[in-house]
Amino acid sequence: MEYPVWWLPSISGGLIIACMAVFHVFIAHFAVGGGFFLVLTERKGYTENNPEIVKYVKRHTKFFLLLTMVAGGMTGVGIWFTIGLLSPAATSILVHDFAFGWATEWVFFLGEIVALLIYHYRFGKMSRRDHQIVGWFYALFAFLSLFVVNGIITMMLTPGEWLETRSFWDGFWNPTFWPSLGLRFAICLMLAGLFALVTAYRIQDSKTREQMIRYAVRFVALPFALLVVTAVWYIMALPEAQYSMVLVKSAQTPQLVKIFLPLSAILLLGVLAFAYVTPQAVRPALLGLLLVIGIGQIGTFEWIREAGRRPYLIYGYMWSSSVPVTQTEAVREKGMLAFAKWINAKEVTAENELEVGEALYRAQCSPCHGLTGPMYPITKTAAGLTRYGLATQLNGQGKLRQFMPPFLGNEAERNAVSAYLATIMNKPLEKAAATIPTEKEVKLPAYSSEDAEYILLAWATEGMHTISDNYDKFTMQLPGSTIRAQLFLRGDVPEIITEDVTLTYRIENSFSTPSRHVSFWNYAKQLTGKDLPPDTGLCETNLIGTFTVDEENRAFEACSLPVFPYSNNGNVNPYPLLTVEARTPDGKLLATTRVAVPISTEWGCRNCHDGEWRVDNTAGISNKTADNILATHDKINRTKLQERVQKGMPPKCQSCHESPRTGDAGKPELLGFSAAIHGWHANYLTDNTDATCNSCHPASAETNTQGMRGLHVDRDITCINCHGTMEEHALSLLKAEQAKGKPRAAFLMANLTPRSSTDEVMPRQAWVNEPDCSGCHDFEESPDFDASAVNSWAEESQGLFKNRKDELDAVMCQACHGATHALYPAENDYGEVLNNIAPMQYQKFAAPLGSEGGCVCHTEEMSVYDSAHHPIIEK
Repeated sequence: MEYPVWWLPSISGGLIIACMAVFHVFIAHFAVGGGFFLVLTERKGYTENNPEIVKYVKRHTKFFLLLTMVAGGMTGVGIWFTIGLLSPAATSILVHDFAFGWATEWVFFLGEIVALLIYHYRFGKMSRRDHQIVGWFYALFAFLSLFVVNGIITMMLTPGEWLETRSFWDGFWNPTFWPSLGLRFAICLMLAGLFALVTAYRIQDSKTREQMIRYAVRFVALPFALLVVTAVWYIMALPEAQYSMVLVKSAQTPQLVKIFLPLSAILLLGVLAFAYVTPQAVRPALLGLLLVIGIGQIGTFEWIREAGRRPYLIYGYMWSSSVPVTQTEAVREKGMLAFAKWINAKEVTAENELEVGEALYRAQCSPCHGLTGPMYPITKTAAGLTRYGLATQLNGQGKLRQFMPPFLGNEAERNAVSAYLATIMNKPLEKAAATIPTEKEVKLPAYSSEDAEYILLAWATEGMHTISDNYDKFTMQLPGSTIRAQLFLRGDVPEIITEDVTLTYRIENSFSTPSRHVSFWNYAKQLTGKDLPPDTGLCETNLIGTFTVDEENRAFEACSLPVFPYSNNGNVNPYPLLTVEARTPDGKLLATTRVAVPISTEWGCRNCHDGEWRVDNTAGISNKTADNILATHDKINRTKLQERVQKGMPPKCQSCHESPRTGDAGKPELLGFSAAIHGWHANYLTDNTDATCNSCHPASAETNTQGMRGLHVDRDITCINCHGTMEEHALSLLKAEQAKGKPRAAFLMANLTPRSSTDEVMPRQAWVNEPDCSGCHDFEESPDFDASAVNSWAEESQGLFKNRKDELDAVMCQACHGATHALYPAENDYGEVLNNIAPMQYQKFAAPLGSEGGCVCHTEEMSVYDSAHHPIIEK
């Protein structure tokens, strides 16, 4: 934050440094190993009295001088120039804290230059003994240069006690100093042998050429054994955090370590064996392959070392965005603009938002990302995110994907960067407004309290069943809405009827063929294990059928009806109507009612993962959104879901992640579905209001579904009153998973902080331990304004509101009060009648049945506060 950074929009700073550094490091290591090669080979020529070997060394020396002194010196200066422009803050630390080390190294480098110049220009003009002494001096100075530089650059990965003391020697003698020195020295000798193969190939005398090729092969093969030993030592010497980053957390290094290095080692040894056994068969292409492998070896090591530092420039001291770790909280609170001296704007406004966003992108993102270009182009890596998705990504950055640093700035600055990135990717800056519905006309069945003998009540067990609908891509929730009903014979003491009566149902005609709108039945066998005919549900029920008797609840049930919100005219309606009739065995009609079946496909996935709605610009997961989700899952979890889709086997989430709702056992080592999806997203969506819930669930008035519509809404009770904030909701699920011994739970929990202490969040199982009504209600007095059911979980599924009955163990609570999230009186833009069909049909006003003393099942007048079902709160 003290310095501006050089920015080339299409090329990241890391790539520029890498291009310069790899070239220089390759030459520098060759310079060290080459010194030993020259002097040892010269001695070999004299010892064997072979003038051809001596001539070869002399020719090799000229090439060596030009490469190491000229190219090496220029790229060395280039390194300092490049890092000074692209990472000035970290460069400043290296210069100021390790000035003594650099001064010492420059003395050794001067010794290298002098010794090599003498060695080259006095070759054959001074005594053999003195010439070899000069060669040994060069080799010594070169090694000492490596010795000093190794201490400084290993400090950046494993600073050890330097973080506390800032002492030169604590940084220099860091935990990986010795294994890194051994590993680098082995690489130095191997590179010298590889270059020797190239120059030996040009020897005219066939006998000498064969001899020197074999000699060069040994110069590669013998140090390779040292490389293997020191590489293992190096990995084992890494502290736990860096070790985990190299072998687990980084997006690239685990593959490089586990695949590339062993593969290239086998290839290297195979080629060397061929060259040693048949040196006359060596060809330039083979030599070129050897050099490429050698460069790949050292390049891989440098990449692994750099990746191990992520997300830091100096591990534990300075983020890769050049912000000192000690200033993290201050920058988050006050914003980066308050600290970045080279950015003119000091606050984000509507007028400068894009300009500030670009400046902050330069500071925090350009060290690793180019806008386009070959290395982590942001227009590719973030292509699947919307502006809102980019902002949430920045909010959670560094928590779970720990090779990335946290975004250091406040909410306004996150929004500025997301606006800038969305603009350059031609994405809209604002969410598209939802299609707001109009009131739906509902014709209520006729009812006369004076003449009717029966009351028929029907309800959907869920106030809103939200399902995925793009089964060609993946299945997040299977279709299936369960409808319950109770039939009452009216009287002074009403009677619940379950015998000698048949209850039937039928969906509106325009919603009777969902197979015309979704592809679920194409995959029903693989998703459910059943051969389901079109328009048939999981319980093998159709959209016109007969209820079964639910003896336990003294009710009727139509199980898992395959209702979708798509009408045959192409419109989206989340509340299709079901007509329910009760008849005697001989067909006499006893009672009729209707019930809205709340069903939505208006998941908010597209809010972050981009894409349009699939149906009528209103609902459904589009192919683009689904593909973005699958690509993200594959990238993060290293799965092959996209490949499965291409093979015609789209996945079901619960096939891997267990779910009590669907009955899928999943894979025992993986988190349950609800815990996995909420646990992950809670690290990115951290708004402590119901806005976070509404970004995914179609609950609010700003959606087409408007699923949260019950009496709680009128009392300003939101999702978080019952389920807790996103963090608390996720923690309750994750703690239950942790108790099952699933290590991933602790990983997702690490950065989640509830409003209360973490220990006070009680574990629960999704769809089983839901909020208990008694957490707020005791039926003696109204709950407090800030009452909360968080941590008051039902002990088992039978204790859920949808399964509970009155104190007589007779009438189901939902029969009179309506479904969860849609308690009477419910209201949204679809109209009062649609959301309160039972009370509007039987008592002509929207309220729980029996309100104001008008219980519709009783034929005698009832006192307002006289109820056998449960105590009534006195107002």
